[in-house]
Amino acid sequence: MGVSDRGEDWNWTKNDGAGPPPEIDITKPSIARVYDFFLDGKDNFAVDREIGEMTLRIVPDAKEAGRASRRFLQRVVHHLAAEEGIRQFIDLGSGLPTQGNVHEVAQRVDPSARVVYVDNDPIVLTHGRALLATNDTTTVIQADIRDPEAIYANATLRRFIDFSEPVGLLMFSILHHLHDDEDPWGIADRLREPLAPGSFLAMANFFDAQDEHPESSKQAETMEKVFNEHLGTGRWRTREELMRFVGDFELLEPGLVPLADWRPEPGESWERSATYYTFSGAVARKP
Repeated sequence: MGVSDRGEDWNWTKNDGAGPPPEIDITKPSIARVYDFFLDGKDNFAVDREIGEMTLRIVPDAKEAGRASRRFLQRVVHHLAAEEGIRQFIDLGSGLPTQGNVHEVAQRVDPSARVVYVDNDPIVLTHGRALLATNDTTTVIQADIRDPEAIYANATLRRFIDFSEPVGLLMFSILHHLHDDEDPWGIADRLREPLAPGSFLAMANFFDAQDEHPESSKQAETMEKVFNEHLGTGRWRTREELMRFVGDFELLEPGLVPLADWRPEPGESWERSATYYTFSGAVARKP
């Protein structure tokens, strides 16, 4: 279900071919569906493709940035599962399922690894439940990152996650969709605080490189305007602002870097255009 290669909106078979479920508004762009477009997915609509195409006119390698983000996620999850022994993950702002999801990567290391996907978009819940119908170690819940206490109190999440043991808390492409007046740093503090020692925070964020790469800072300013005008959200932050999300957690090497520079696999590359420096990631451990 979703969008065909010809750009036509398919019927939603989970809704008896009658169109998308009523709670899904296809007249307004969705962050999850726009990201799906950048990953060449099929679960997006004309309004989402319009924003995606607009972005590509300004940032021609935006799809490559989306793919770099997905590869970063996969490298991080594999490292946490294979090298750090993490066996339970919370993926905040998980977005629409695609290839190489968190549970697929983690469960290749250990089939018993537990994963909870969290997103506030009803389309993610619809797709996630269909995808995970036969997976008893992975689930998806609908919740909003702006309310950390409600997320952690969720009965379904509590059945999967043992907070007395280390957790991999994943915040990929989510914190930059919180405005400054929503106190994203306070939200990050509240999300980190209940985690057991030995837990990890992994994040990927839009990055305003400023003095480090002035050409990318100009692009960041343009993209921030586009995202806020059409999606109502999107914030490119400085290194100092992003490091505040880590708090007292200890950064793993190589620190806060462009996504493609975080422990790349042999042969992985991304042309170092201005866009290269506008998306950064980091992983940190709770002492």
